[in-house]
Amino acid sequence: MKPLFSLCVYCGSRPGVDERYAQAARDVGHWIGQHSGQLVYGGGQNGLMGIVADATHAAGGSVVGIIPQFMVEREWARPSCDELHIVGTMHERKQMMVDRADAFLALPGGIGTFEEFFEAWTWRQLGYHDKPVGLLNLAGYYDDLLRFLQGSVSAGFMNDTHLGLITPGDQVVPLLETLVQAAGFSTAAHTREL
Repeated sequence: MKPLFSLCVYCGSRPGVDERYAQAARDVGHWIGQHSGQLVYGGGQNGLMGIVADATHAAGGSVVGIIPQFMVEREWARPSCDELHIVGTMHERKQMMVDRADAFLALPGGIGTFEEFFEAWTWRQLGYHDKPVGLLNLAGYYDDLLRFLQGSVSAGFMNDTHLGLITPGDQVVPLLETLVQAAGFSTAAHTREL
């Protein structure tokens, strides 16, 4: 069955020290699967990446992993993805993730997550796509980043319109519902009983 929507999730290849991060990844994956969605992600099996993929699959959703060859060679790939695309470069990976997604969500993560989130946001601002970009500010993880971004507006390097191109939220389900609805999909009639 064709998925209702595709959500690209950026997140850590480590689980983090707070169990709430792992639980949020499970909740995101469960929600995607329960609502007939498809996960598009970086194809890894470790950390939050592996957790969100496993939870999506367990809830009946499809999992599309996109990973560079050098990461496959390091045995970082999740071989049980419904689709596993092995690409040559990080640039190809990110382009395919953007192309395959209807919306984007950044969970807690490190430098790779930051870079992917900022690129999806920048591409939206430049008009390369008009897909919703969400930021899960779980347990205040992104508080300092959001303050910094507001400071950039105050300093005149961005404006409120730029900041309005991202949707932050601190709760999984309301943020997911907002992003998927903003992408033009209604999940009300597509909820699986588990």
